[in-house]
Amino acid sequence: MQEFSVVSLILNASLVVQLVMAGLVLTSVLSWALIFNKIGTLRRAKRDSESFERAFWSGSDLNRLYEEASRNNARGSMESIFQAGFAEFLKLRGRPGTELSDIMDGSRRAMRASAQRELDELESHNAFLATVGSVSPYVGLFGTVWGIMHAFIGLGNAGQATLATVAPGIAEALIATAIGLFAAIPAVIAYNRFATDVDRLATRFDTYMEEFSNILQRLATR
Repeated sequence: MQEFSVVSLILNASLVVQLVMAGLVLTSVLSWALIFNKIGTLRRAKRDSESFERAFWSGSDLNRLYEEASRNNARGSMESIFQAGFAEFLKLRGRPGTELSDIMDGSRRAMRASAQRELDELESHNAFLATVGSVSPYVGLFGTVWGIMHAFIGLGNAGQATLATVAPGIAEALIATAIGLFAAIPAVIAYNRFATDVDRLATRFDTYMEEFSNILQRLATR
């Protein structure tokens, strides 16, 4: 009697179905590696932003914070925004005859550009997770359809329709759908979670830029 197990069904599957399964498994492995990497990246971004905000709002001297940020190459996202905005502020403020509006506009542009670069970095590879989440079920379904078609062709050639003859082919085909779902579900969950985290950081950056702009405006009028 033929043994039915996941391993035996995969090994006995047609070449096309095996290729589909192998591609989905590889995609799943890449997705999980990316997920763990993104978790660490977003945690560091939130931790560094919180640490910098505590230092910023503790009343520390802005020139000293700027020197530390420049010396450390702005380790955090919010620190990078501060460094870009304050550097532009100091440069424009040192130019004779520069209007206050020009100083503030230049500082805001520098901060917005830095914030966008940080957000682009935090959002990197999110498109891959979205693609995996949306495409993997269809790839698995393709493997299932191909496997069932192959099973029925073999059944037609055998000339005897019994459950024992058709079941292995259908079972091995359905495994492709299961692997597709296994690859897609974590990718969708992770994408939604990461998108939410990035949106929260973006809102946090916007709030900080507005508050820092007010501080720079008060400094410029002294």
